Amino acid sequence: MEIQPELPKLARKKPKGLLRQEKLKDLKNKKKIQKRDRKLRKENGEPKQIPRTIENTREPDSTVFHSDDEDFEQKTKDLVAEFEHDEFADYYSELYKPKVMITYKQKPLKKVREFGKILTEIIPNSVRLFRREASVKDTIQAAINHGYTDLIVINEDRNEPNGLILVHLPEGPTAYFRLSNVIFPNKRQRKEFTNHRPEVITTNFTTGLGKTIARMLGAVFHQEAEFKGRHVVTMHNQRDYIFFRHHRYKFLKNKPSLRELGPKFTLRLQYLQEGLYDPKCGEYRWIMTDKRHKIETSRRRFFL
Repeated sequence: MEIQPELPKLARKKPKGLLRQEKLKDLKNKKKIQKRDRKLRKENGEPKQIPRTIENTREPDSTVFHSDDEDFEQKTKDLVAEFEHDEFADYYSELYKPKVMITYKQKPLKKVREFGKILTEIIPNSVRLFRREASVKDTIQAAINHGYTDLIVINEDRNEPNGLILVHLPEGPTAYFRLSNVIFPNKRQRKEFTNHRPEVITTNFTTGLGKTIARMLGAVFHQEAEFKGRHVVTMHNQRDYIFFRHHRYKFLKNKPSLRELGPKFTLRLQYLQEGLYDPKCGEYRWIMTDKRHKIETSRRRFFL
């Protein structure tokens, strides 16, 4: 009697092609079952199942209101009245045109300087200055004396831009953002930059704090966009992360086409402070503490 030698485990494995076919077959069967179940639920008059997501299960915020709220009109009037007297009212009333100073920490490295240069190419009426040995407070005072309306300070760590301080002049407020995922435009994209003032879009800022941040970011740009340039700057909030994008659009056979020009980066608000920059004695409207559980009670709670 011949004894067949036991084949090694590798030899007993199914071919990859066969495994792929079996997975596809299982997937098709699963989809058929799901389709049949949906049809039965519809015939029985059962409501359509809505998948649970972080967005539709987010904790309610008292400053967020919707068009179907009973007091929607009153809330809208209150919000408009609040905006008419906030720090950015003069800008949105077109009483002045923004003038922006962009600076760095002392002795910035090449990559950080390049990031500042790109921002000056996107933000109209902005200049890039080195503050050398001057403190942030001294720089703020100098900016006020020279008629600047906003100051942006780029922080860095290990030759990478990692933070932005945005100060609205002359009376504040001051916001500090963590900066991450910075992707610089390539040479081809840089060639498409123009001097035209871009259109600015801020989206999905739903809370009271979020609307303040959206107005603060929007106030850096000129209100009178030059549509001839077809440039769009978008700042989109998603789960408290603000995604910055820069596009150019054109129409091909009556259909819009977008081309991303860069840069791309993400902002995360760390604090919003009353008045001008004062990390030691300043009064904070909102702050992200080091221990997340103290302020972020749930992953389903968003602040912007």
